[in-house]
Amino acid sequence: MRWDTLAAPHDQGVPGRAAPAAPPLPLALPHAVTRTFDTPGFAGMTFYEIHAKSIINQVRGSSRVPFEWTINPYRGCGHACSYCFARNTHTYLDLDPGRDFDTKVVVKVNAAALLRRELAAPGWAGNPIAMGTNVDCYQRAEGRYRLMPEIIQALRDAANPFSILTKGTLILRDLTPLRQAAEVTRVSLAMSVGFVDEPLWRAVESGAPSPARRLDAVRVLTDAGFAVGVLMAPILPGLTDGEEAIDETVAAIARAGAASVTPLPLHLRTGARQWYAAWLDRTFPELVPRYRALFGAGAYLPQAYQREVVARVRRAARRHGIPTGGDGDTRQPGDSGDTRQPSGDGAGRRPTEATARRADRTDGRSSAPATEQLALL
Repeated sequence: MRWDTLAAPHDQGVPGRAAPAAPPLPLALPHAVTRTFDTPGFAGMTFYEIHAKSIINQVRGSSRVPFEWTINPYRGCGHACSYCFARNTHTYLDLDPGRDFDTKVVVKVNAAALLRRELAAPGWAGNPIAMGTNVDCYQRAEGRYRLMPEIIQALRDAANPFSILTKGTLILRDLTPLRQAAEVTRVSLAMSVGFVDEPLWRAVESGAPSPARRLDAVRVLTDAGFAVGVLMAPILPGLTDGEEAIDETVAAIARAGAASVTPLPLHLRTGARQWYAAWLDRTFPELVPRYRALFGAGAYLPQAYQREVVARVRRAARRHGIPTGGDGDTRQPGDSGDTRQPSGDGAGRRPTEATARRADRTDGRSSAPATEQLALL
């Protein structure tokens, strides 16, 4: 689909337009419990509480993603990032990838109990598990549902290595179980901070904590003993890809004490393309011709452009004394982690045989670079 044909249809709830009333229960979630909450932070949001059949998902058919197993306790995300790569996964639930993705969130309320059962299964080999690979496990809904503390405790008790990539400062709430887990297994943490321009943050990531608050969280986690990588993603053409903007962002990341910075230029697949294109047309219409030229019929930026942007980040990183990770190339399909179609209740495929030895216990709280827990937030 070409960039110049993209627009968010009326039935995707473009801001300022009336969206048609959605059925109270999506057809793909026949047994969900529907809830709304009378608090300002959840205004206009609907939560579908389900009991998933499985919680550890296997990532298949991907050559670039450096993880094989994931946990996603939520589907849909209140961060409302216009560019979010995971938007199209909502269509698998008979929901749209636009406004529904931002406001209709599926909650796997039995995630922790299910995880304990699956970690104890004879066929589970203790493989590393990545979280934050589809939507953010520390989105605002986590403040109410509190799924992550028990998930972390289950992984701790099984000494199972895991990683978390997030935009959510709520991760600081779970510092104690994270430190406990790091005493018995490998715990890798990364924060996603694509830029530090606050007006732009309010426009394109309206539901996420501010970049400044995320970097404050990096500092707290670093002071607690974690080597926190920062995924500088996405870098937005015409908005955050200039030398000055990149230098400002990398400098802030370095001041926060991050262990590394990994650049990732914007990519736009189905669902995200339409929603971001409509946002750009409303907010920065003068940039639409440039995006047409850059993206054309594809989802990925030209490799030459990606190399140029990554080189800018690396130069800034050298100036500010912070290591860089990854090559920033997003041009391969299937590199986004767990974006496959669910079976309607969030069920994932369980391993049929042991594929690796149980991970060794470690006494460190070190973190892998952000590329080792890649989620394109």
